[in-house]
Amino acid sequence: MSPSFQVRFGIIGCASIARKFCRTMNLCPNATLHGVASRTLAKAQAFATENSLPPTTVLYGSYEALLDDPDIDAVYIPLPTSLHLPWAVATARKKKHVLLEKPSACNVTELDQIIFACEENGVQFMDGTMWVHHPRSQVMADFFSDPQRFGQLKSIQTCFNYFFGYDFVENNIRAQPDLDPLGALSDSGWYCIMACLFTANYQLPKFATALKNPVYNKAGVVISCGASLLWENGALATFNCSFLAHLTMDFAVVGTNGSLNVTDFVIPYEEKSASLSILSGSNFSELALGWTEKPIEQVVKTELPQEVFMVKEFSTLVDGIKNHGLSPEKKWPTNTRKTQLIIDAIAASISRGFESVEVY
Repeated sequence: MSPSFQVRFGIIGCASIARKFCRTMNLCPNATLHGVASRTLAKAQAFATENSLPPTTVLYGSYEALLDDPDIDAVYIPLPTSLHLPWAVATARKKKHVLLEKPSACNVTELDQIIFACEENGVQFMDGTMWVHHPRSQVMADFFSDPQRFGQLKSIQTCFNYFFGYDFVENNIRAQPDLDPLGALSDSGWYCIMACLFTANYQLPKFATALKNPVYNKAGVVISCGASLLWENGALATFNCSFLAHLTMDFAVVGTNGSLNVTDFVIPYEEKSASLSILSGSNFSELALGWTEKPIEQVVKTELPQEVFMVKEFSTLVDGIKNHGLSPEKKWPTNTRKTQLIIDAIAASISRGFESVEVY
């Protein structure tokens, strides 16, 4: 790929997560922040000041103005979920590549329209799930694919919980029915479901079943729930996602020959160091007084944060399309769509009295 080519990004919307993206741009070797758009120029200017953006950053008083700028190659969209469909489609139709925050859509019907627009216009689509781009995730994938050390997948348990206070639970964008209607299920639940798919090499489960007694806020949005996923080969996953519990990001996987545990799978405890615990080939010791093997902790050190790896990979794909005649990489929209399919199935299970719903 072109070693000196930098993808010129625009940001639509000044959400708090966009601040993190600005930092990412400063660290990414093959991407640069060209411009930021808000619904008013004053808001864009305030965002630029608050984040110490260089004076060369172009500021726009409307999203349309940014999309009309021919100097922008790709657009990062951190808008509320209900706004993803119109603005992601508009971005693709302007022939600009789409890096879309998760959850990517309110349902798979909307997501299919976004993916179709990207395919029709030859642009790359990727959602903003950062942890799958961390080098630690490749170590995990290598372990899961090892028949000797891991064997056949049997079970997955994962949870992503956090509690930012009761005002957040009632008033945050992620808990408003007109902005993010599935609440915790599509927010923190997205990461849990993606982790389950990642472990199963993105093979869809056969059934999804919501666990009883989800918790809702006053507006009727799910703020805590759980579900189970069942694959045709008998592998079982369970997960919990909540806006009401202490910060937890656990990911535990068991195979026939080994197991893996990560306690910070979404965001590592440290930016440049991430660990995982692997146990393989262990059994009871003599008289069952202990274990024959103990878990091995493996530390993966990096020079860059995981969000930079994500943007770096996305930008490499854009370079290939723009400068080398390559086609967009289809695995990213495919993996996003599978995640959305499971979310939709769990939402359907809740609405149908917690019956099992086939995923297809």
